[in-house]
Amino acid sequence: MRPRRSARWGYPLTDAPGPTRVLIVFYSRDGSVEALAKAMAEGAEGKGAEVRLRRVRELVPAETMALAPGWAAGAERMNAAYPAPTADDVLWAEAICLGSPTRFGGASSELRGWLETLGGLWYGKKLMNKVGTVFASVSSLHGGLETTILGLYPVLAHMDMIIVPQGYGHPAAMTAGSPYGVGSISAGAERRPPTDDDRDLARYQGARVAHCALATRSLRDNA
Repeated sequence: MRPRRSARWGYPLTDAPGPTRVLIVFYSRDGSVEALAKAMAEGAEGKGAEVRLRRVRELVPAETMALAPGWAAGAERMNAAYPAPTADDVLWAEAICLGSPTRFGGASSELRGWLETLGGLWYGKKLMNKVGTVFASVSSLHGGLETTILGLYPVLAHMDMIIVPQGYGHPAAMTAGSPYGVGSISAGAERRPPTDDDRDLARYQGARVAHCALATRSLRDNA
């Protein structure tokens, strides 16, 4: 069967049965990473994927959260909206998208802490050939967006996953985000939400991940 080609993005589509399963695991404090996660879910769902959105939980006590205005309220809202990720979610997924704000040039301790819980799945080769990608948000220009994304790709490599970056396939990629993964700049205290281009790039990255998960399904079936 000759593959069809997407009119919008240009890559081939297949007619394999069953929707791909995409897990989006993120940590967000002020909503920027959450907004990118939701846009990425839209992109994956637009390619027919089944998506689970999950938010990792805080590691710090309530008194620490109280030091940052809006932290506790935002956590309460998002925790009510999104379940915490579980090992069953990871086993279910064919693709895993990781989202994090930047903390001192790297991923948040909340997301890293959750990744530490996957050692048993890694040891049992349960993550092999799953598709993985990363997205992030940062508060200032040159504040560590790319180092945050690149710092998580070695984790995916150690877990035997297939890494899928954003790349330059979308027209907005030349002026927004990063070829390594979509990202947004919240402009410090102004807390600017992701731009329209940021969200569109997240949709593109989500669609690309869903497509790659479908295209590599036979690798997981035969692992």
